[in-house]
This record gives sequence, C-alpha cells and structure tokens, in this order.
Amino acid sequence: MSKKTYFFLILILGSLTALGPFSIDMYLPGFPAIARDLNTTAAKVSQSLSGFFVGISLGQLLYGPLLDRFGRKKPLFIGLTVYILASAGCSVAVTIEQLILLRVIQAIGSCAATVASVAMVRDLFPVSESAKVFSLLLLVVGFSPMIAPTAGGYVTDAFGWHAVFVILTIMGVAILAATALWLPDSYKPDKTLSLKPRPIIMNFLEVFREPQFYTYAITGAIAFAGLFAYVSGSPIVFMEVFHVDGKVYGWIFAFLSVGFIGSGQINTLMLRRFSSEQIINVALICQAVIGLTFLAAALTDSLTLTSTLVFLFLFLCCVGYTYPNAAALSLAPFTRNAGSASALMGAFQMGAGTLISIAISLFDEPSIIPMVTAMAGSATLALIVLVIGRRFITDKVEVQQGADAGVMH
Repeated sequence: MSKKTYFFLILILGSLTALGPFSIDMYLPGFPAIARDLNTTAAKVSQSLSGFFVGISLGQLLYGPLLDRFGRKKPLFIGLTVYILASAGCSVAVTIEQLILLRVIQAIGSCAATVASVAMVRDLFPVSESAKVFSLLLLVVGFSPMIAPTAGGYVTDAFGWHAVFVILTIMGVAILAATALWLPDSYKPDKTLSLKPRPIIMNFLEVFREPQFYTYAITGAIAFAGLFAYVSGSPIVFMEVFHVDGKVYGWIFAFLSVGFIGSGQINTLMLRRFSSEQIINVALICQAVIGLTFLAAALTDSLTLTSTLVFLFLFLCCVGYTYPNAAALSLAPFTRNAGSASALMGAFQMGAGTLISIAISLFDEPSIIPMVTAMAGSATLALIVLVIGRRFITDKVEVQQGADAGVMH
C-alpha cells in the first residue's frame, strides 16, 4: 500500500483503539467534582471506572464472533452508535448509580472499536509487520493519556464534569464518520460461523487451545493489568495522598504517559534486531523488579512525590514494551479466527484490569499501598506465567522485522 494509505489506516485504527482509553482518562481529574455534585465519595466514583472495565470485558466476547460472522464494519457501526448514545446519557446523569450504569453501556459500545481495530491489524498487515503496527497504534493511543487528563482538568474546571462527556459524544460521532468514509472492509463475512452459544464457545475454545495464544495472551493481560492499577489508583494517590489539584494531576498523567508511548516506539526499532520473544522476556523481568522495589519503598513509607513519579515512569516504560509484543505473539498463529482471538485476548486484558480496579476501589482510606501492591503483583505473576506457559509451545510463529519473520521455529 502507499505511504498515504498506510498513514490513514494507522490514524483511523489508532483512533478506534484510543476511544476506550480516552473515555477512561478524560474524566479522571473530575473525580472530586463528580463526588461533590452527586453527593458521594471519590471511592464510589471510582466504581464508575470499574463499571467501564466490566463493560469492556463483556463486550470483547460479544463482538468477537460478530466481527467474524458479519465482517468488521457493521458490528463496528453498531458499537459506535451505542457509545455515542451512552456518552450523551452520561452528560446528563444526576445520580452515581445512573453514571455507573451508563459507563458500563458506554464501554460495551467502545470495545467494538477496540476489538475491530486489533482484528483489522491482522487482516491488513502481514505477521512480520504486526508488532510494528501495534507499536504505531500505541503512538496514536498515547495521545490519550497525554491530552485527555490535562484537557479533562481544564474542561471540568471551566464548564463542569458534564462537559467532558459532551466532548466524548462528539468524538464518537467524528470517529464513526471517519470509519464509514475511509476505513476499508478488510474481512469477508464468514457465513458458516454460527452465532448460537455452543458454536461460539467451541470457537473460543479452539482459539484458547493454541499454546502460543494462551501463553502470551494471559501473560500480556496480567502484565497490562499493572497499567489499570495505575489508572485506577492514581487519582486518589496524587489528589488525596499528595494533594495536587486536578490540573496538576492532568499534567502528571501526561508526563508519565511519555514513558509508555516512548518505549512503544523504541520497540519498533528494536524489532529490527531482536524478536518479540526476546524483548518481552527482558521487559517483564525489568517490570517485576521495578514493581517489587516500588512496593518495598511504599511499605517502608519512604516514597516522596518525586520518587513515586520515577517508579511509575520506569514501570510504564516496561509496559510499553510488553503490550505490543504480547499482542503480536498472541495473534500470530491465526488467520480465520483473528476476530475471536482478538476478542478473547482483549477479554483477558480487561478482565484482569477490572479485577484490579475493583480491588483498589474497595479501599476507602487514601493510600498508595493498594495501587503499588497491584502493580508489583501483576508484573511478578505475568513473568511466572510466561516462564511456565512457553514450555508448552512446540511450533512458535515468531515475530520479527526481518527475512525470517513469521516462520515456524
């Protein structure tokens, strides 16, 4: 394809991938304002974030079979429409219960974009390019944590938290229009695929039986859960433990995202010399060591705002290497079931993130310990799963930008 086509594909797929993260990040600085306006607590407001994760987890499994059965665009249009309507509803919510419910529905809509974009990477690009493309998508997605919290802080301060969801509604409309106009339908519908529960479950089981899939999908999901722990816990840690205001928190969030984005882009350069397997091994070891050291510092009450920022930055750098390589290795063995594989991988990711988010929201007292414990635990467990799981892989489809990319090893 031409460079222009390549650029627009990455931009649109990145926008689809970023819709969910943007919906998460933009309203984070508004937690105190939402709590005051809806007469509740910040911990209760964080349950709306957990609800969003629940919606994405459930929606992943819903859209996977639909994307394989009807092609990519029709289910995507339906999901984006649900997202737009739910976002508009969030803007007029008057109770925390309404907001939580609408956030679940909003997430179910947004995850159509996430699942479709990941599946379309497998449709449109060769296996040897997939890790690079996922890293480029991270660059687009990376603008979410750089822009969304900062913008959300200023929007909330100037117009109130309701305006954040008005902006998300407009974004949904714009992405729907771009998808309809410029995104190709990359997959011919598989009319032989049944949408009855039993065949769907059997299809997911067929995907899960692939050792390379379950090893890297579960490893990536658990490692990525450390990011969810940070997203869920950071509003309380920075605004209630370290007492920064919403605007400053937005800038902190933007700064920390540089580590996640930057490492994702360096990953594309490293793939010219190293395989995804080699990169993920080193990244996970570093992520676990940093997480455990961070936890030790937290338990000894020796953390300052500066040292907390350093630990978080380094940890997120590791996640930026782990995610694209885990995703590429998980999907590499699939062609026909790429949609279902993408959905199942996403469900693992969001399921792990949901559990961590809910666990953190149960702590009413402001503390850094829950967030750091979850981050250290996720990294360590992911490393253990990788070491054990790869013993069961006999014929690996490797991912590297070179002449041997995509061959069996």
